[in-house]
Amino acid sequence: DYVVTEAGFGADLGAEKFFDIKCRIAGLNPGAAVIVATVRALKMHGGVGKDDLGSENVDAVKKGCTNLARHIRNVKAFGVPTVVAVNRFTADTDAEVQAIQEAAKGLGAEVIDCTHWADGGAGTENLAKHVAGLVDKGKSQFAPIYDDDMALWDKVKTIATKLYGADEVIADK
Repeated sequence: DYVVTEAGFGADLGAEKFFDIKCRIAGLNPGAAVIVATVRALKMHGGVGKDDLGSENVDAVKKGCTNLARHIRNVKAFGVPTVVAVNRFTADTDAEVQAIQEAAKGLGAEVIDCTHWADGGAGTENLAKHVAGLVDKGKSQFAPIYDDDMALWDKVKTIATKLYGADEVIADK
């Protein structure tokens, strides 16, 4: 049996809380993680306006993959095998999906082309098989990014620097 949970929006906030808090308290040991991405969202991160999302724009997808790359690095920081599921829309082109595949591959994450937007659960069968295979291989080396006994301020600094890219964290008393 496999248990699948949705950890929340974003691999920085939802996944961090899931890994560092929920998994720790519940004694969970995730075997894999899936980051769901859309060409549309990556185009928007790449500077395309809502009205122009239906037109192919590989350059914008590549620019938007900077955001996806951060999410991949964040999830991988927890030692969990990571897969990117591209929830493909009808206007998405093969070239745009290829740009996502190239960006993710460079970070050690495989991309599975999915059609759950149009086909529901049937559009994710390949994803489910791939994730189950990853879990069965037992390669996860899950570990929270901070020790439970760290001081609260040190936990904040660890999250800010390791996941958000902060150079330092400053707060007055």
